[in-house]
Amino acid sequence: MPALGPDFISLQVRDLDASQAFYQHYLGLTRSPAGPPHAVVFGTKPIAFALRSVLPGTNLDAVPQPGIGVAIWLYATEVQAIHDALSADGHTIIVAPIDGPFGRTFTFTDLDGYQITLHDRA
Repeated sequence: MPALGPDFISLQVRDLDASQAFYQHYLGLTRSPAGPPHAVVFGTKPIAFALRSVLPGTNLDAVPQPGIGVAIWLYATEVQAIHDALSADGHTIIVAPIDGPFGRTFTFTDLDGYQITLHDRA
């Protein structure tokens, strides 16, 4: 049987509580009741997005950018407002907001250095 497509995205993070707070505060994500104790699963649709504690043998400090080569895009309805809040609080913006084929789009770095792109056209 063929794979049908992405079904779950999870990022390993250094501080689960801090990362959860970051994604809740800036992106407005809400925690789902599902998930094991070492992870936070957000109630995102159509694909689940989660954070989890770093797995044994993984050293996020040993790489210049975690997830390099992987593009993580999340759909959001208030892209400019999210950008403005992140920027005002001193978080790194990799690509400033632009209007393109995916609507208003920008890329930021989260607490662990993952580059996340937000766009507002589904």
